[in-house]
Amino acid sequence: MSTHTASPAPTALEILQRVFGYESFRGDQAAIVETVRAGGNAVVLMPTGGGKSLCYQVPALLREGTAVVVSPLIALMQDQVDALLSVGVRAAFLNSTQDAQERERVEQAYLSGQLDLLYVAPERLSSGQTKRFLANGNVSLFAIDEAHCVSQWGHDFRPDYLALGELAELWPDVPRIALTATATEATHREIRERLRMEDAADFVSSFDRPNIQYRIVNKSEPRKQLLEFIRSEGQDQVGIVYALSRKTVEATAEFLRANGINALPYHAGLPTDVRAHTQARFLREDGIVIVATIAFGMGIDKPDVRFVAHIDLPKSIEGYYQETGRAGRDGEPSVAWLTYGLQDVVQQRRMIDESPGDAVHRRRLGQHLDAMLALCETVECRRVNLLAYFGQQGQPCGNCDVCITPPQVWDGTVPAQKLLSTIVRLQRERGQSFGAGHLIDILRGKTTPRTEKWGHETLATWGIGQDLSEAQWRGVVRQMLARGLLISQGEFGTMALSQSSAAVLSGGQPVPLRAEIARSLRGASSAARRGANADLEPRDLELFEELRAWRAGEAQEQGVPAYIVFGDATLREVAQTRPLDVSRLAGITGVGQKKLERYGEDLVDVVRAFLGR
Repeated sequence: MSTHTASPAPTALEILQRVFGYESFRGDQAAIVETVRAGGNAVVLMPTGGGKSLCYQVPALLREGTAVVVSPLIALMQDQVDALLSVGVRAAFLNSTQDAQERERVEQAYLSGQLDLLYVAPERLSSGQTKRFLANGNVSLFAIDEAHCVSQWGHDFRPDYLALGELAELWPDVPRIALTATATEATHREIRERLRMEDAADFVSSFDRPNIQYRIVNKSEPRKQLLEFIRSEGQDQVGIVYALSRKTVEATAEFLRANGINALPYHAGLPTDVRAHTQARFLREDGIVIVATIAFGMGIDKPDVRFVAHIDLPKSIEGYYQETGRAGRDGEPSVAWLTYGLQDVVQQRRMIDESPGDAVHRRRLGQHLDAMLALCETVECRRVNLLAYFGQQGQPCGNCDVCITPPQVWDGTVPAQKLLSTIVRLQRERGQSFGAGHLIDILRGKTTPRTEKWGHETLATWGIGQDLSEAQWRGVVRQMLARGLLISQGEFGTMALSQSSAAVLSGGQPVPLRAEIARSLRGASSAARRGANADLEPRDLELFEELRAWRAGEAQEQGVPAYIVFGDATLREVAQTRPLDVSRLAGITGVGQKKLERYGEDLVDVVRAFLGR
C-alpha cells in the first residue's frame, strides 16, 4: 500500500474508513491520532476492546517512514501482522522465530522504506545492534504496547521495558505513544517517569466494560461449579479459565474434557511447540476453552471470547481486570466468573509471607490482595468497586451479580467474638494454634479424632457456635480474614489475632457480614449466549451461521484466525442487511477497500445462494 505518496495526502478519517472499514473514530481516538500525527507524545489508558491499536496504526499511515511497535509476546506478532496485511497495510515483524533469510528480507524491506509498521519485542529493541539497525532507516513513531509492563510493582513487570526510556534520547524528534488497558494512578505515573514521557499528552478513557457481567460465587466444588457455569453459557462458547498452578490447570482441563467440553491446558511447563499449537487452535477454531495460568492471554486479539473464569483468586485487581478484559473484545455481552473461598485467602496470605523481597514489597502485595478481597466481599455494585480502584466513578450497573441479587447483610459481631475467643483460649491456656477447619469443629461441638486427641471438648467455647452451619462459619472466617480482623500464619494457615481483633472482642467494633447464600448460576446467567445474537431474527441467524461457515473455510485456506477475515459484528450486519451487490457492502462496519476487493463477490454470493433457496 502506498498511502504515503498519495496526493493529496489522505486524512485520518479517510484512512480509518478506506483501510480499516470503520465509519468514525470512537472516544479519544481522533485526538490521540492527531497528537501523534503532529509529532507529539501520548500516554493512552484505554480498556481492552476500546480500539488502542488504531491509535498508532492510523498515524503510522499518515507519517513518513515506518512505525516501530514494541509488543511483549512474540507468539502473537504473526497474527497482528496478518491482520494488517489483510487490509493492505505493509507490516512485518522481527523476532527469534525467524530464520536468517526471513530476518534479512524484513530488514531490507525496512531499510528501503517498504514497511508501514514493524513489530519488535522489547528485549530485541533493548539491544544496541537493533538500535543501530533502526537508526539506518526512517522511524516514523514508536508505539509501546502493554506499557504497564514497565512498572516494577505491577503484575506483568518486564525488565526490558525499562530500557525503552532511552528512545527519548536516541530519537528525540520521533513521537512515542505508550498504551495500556490497565493502570492505577500510581502505575500511570510510573509509565510516564520510566519511559521519560513526562511531557506526553494524557488520554485516560473510562475503564468501564459495560458488556462484561461480573459474577463472584462462593467456592465449594470449584470444578463442578465451573462445569455448571460453562454449560449454562452454552457449550459451544469460546472461553478462558484461569488457575494459579500448572497442576490445577492440567486437572481442570482433563475434568472438563471428560465432561464434554473442548478444553485445552496452557502453562509455561508445556513444550514450546505444544503451547504454540494450543494458541493457534484457540485463535482459529470455535468452541475452544483454554485452561491456563496467567502465562496465557496478554495481547490475545480474539474478539469473540464469551467468558473468562477464575477458579483461583487473582493476586490483584490489576491482574483480574486485565484477565477478565480478554472477554468480549467485540463489544458483545460476555461474563467474568470467579469462584472464591476461605482457602484462597489462606493460600494467598501464605504466598505473600513466603515471597522474596523486603517488607515494603510484601506490604505492596498485601495491599493488592486486600483490594481484590474487598471486591469479592463487597455488598455494592462490582463495577462501581472496580472503577473506584482505578480512580474513576461509576453508577450501579444493574447487571453484576450484586446488583441482580443484592446480598443480605447480618450482624456477625457475636460469632466473630466467639471465634476470636476460641483462638485466644487455645493460645493462652494451652499454647496451641489451629487452622480454620479445626476451630469450626470446636465451635460447632463436632467430635473428631483431632478434637479428642487434644481434649478440646473441655474448652469453654466448645459447641457455642452450633447455631451456624459449617458453610456459614467458613464465611465468617473468610470475611474476617479479608477485612484484616483475623490473620493466617505459617505453612499450615493457623489462625491468629490481628491488631484489629481487640476492638471486636471488646465490643467496640461491629462486624457486619454478607450472608452465605447459595446463588443460582442460572438466574443471572447466559448473558453471553442470550446477548450476542439476540437481535437476529431466526432467518437472519440462519444466514449468519452460513456466513460464519464461509468465513471458516476462507480462514483455514489462508491459515489465519477467522476474525482476520471478518469479525462476527460484520457478518451479523451482512445477515441483517442481506446485500445483493458488492457496492452495498461498502457501508458495513469492518469492510474496508482491500477486504471489499478481496471478499466482496464471495460474500454477496453466499447471500444470494441463501436467498435463492
